[in-house]
Amino acid sequence: MKPYVILLFISISLSCEQVLVPKPKAFLSLDYPKATYHESSMELPFAFEKNKLAQMSISKKNNLLNGVIIRYPSLKASIFINYKEVNNNLKKHISDVRKITQKHLEQADEISEQKYDNDRMEIYGMFYDLKGNVASQSQFYVTDSIKHFLSGALYFETKPNYDSILPSINYIQKDIVHLIESLRWKQSINDL
Repeated sequence: MKPYVILLFISISLSCEQVLVPKPKAFLSLDYPKATYHESSMELPFAFEKNKLAQMSISKKNNLLNGVIIRYPSLKASIFINYKEVNNNLKKHISDVRKITQKHLEQADEISEQKYDNDRMEIYGMFYDLKGNVASQSQFYVTDSIKHFLSGALYFETKPNYDSILPSINYIQKDIVHLIESLRWKQSINDL
């Protein structure tokens, strides 16, 4: 019986050996619905088209318009848009946005700028794409240089992990670009 015990012991010890197989490199596949846009219907001094997936609310300070919040509940992200009137202080508004963007430079791997000019619609601005584990991956401002100034930033409701949220960033950045391209200033009370 001894040979059977020895054979059993050898077969058990060999069968318990775990074969390690490396996991293949892969990316998380996230499918977002195709963006469909409709014009914002709130009474604001400007109008734009937003993704139907997003929810929009107005932010007020001292009963005056302070800005707009565009939330993406399914992506756990928000675009915070601030509105200011231009009263010979355009350079200050632009400088403030650049300072905020520069604060992210310590954490960002890269910041790219995309200038936006539309003379026909009187819309001029800049879009900043921040790469890396920063608090805000996208910042922008647009103005007519005379009366209106909008600035905005994209934030996620999670600790920044650029690789994990990159598909969501790309999806929302397309919406931001569409917002800028569809923006129009309202000139009179009848436009509201």
